Amino acid sequence: MKQTLLQEKYPVYVAEVSKSETRYTTVDEVVAYFKEKIAANPKVKFIAVFDHFEHTTHIGGTIAPEIKAAAEVIFCFGIALPNPMVLAVRPRSIGIADMGDKFVVTFLEAPMAPANEAMEAWTKGLHNKD
Repeated sequence: MKQTLLQEKYPVYVAEVSKSETRYTTVDEVVAYFKEKIAANPKVKFIAVFDHFEHTTHIGGTIAPEIKAAAEVIFCFGIALPNPMVLAVRPRSIGIADMGDKFVVTFLEAPMAPANEAMEAWTKGLHNKD
């Protein structure tokens, strides 16, 4: 997993998971995996799944030809609400793109370390081919 700056200002974690390194073969299976991880943590609330590929296709948008499917799992760690500004960085999402031979999993760095640690651990757990 690596960290990068998207458009020189958004801190993003990026992981490439080869399909030969995971038991999952579709974006839907990876989404289900993340939903299980979210459900297992009593401090995290699942919100929705957004099929980004379907949406972009429906509106006639542009999709890179190497992207075969793409979805986002949306959830919230919101364990505190110290001021109204934190609402700007919530909820969280994890993006999953099927690139044919691999998945690219991305998420924006959260302002609280436990959220980043959990999302990073969940993502690393995708390397689970026995």
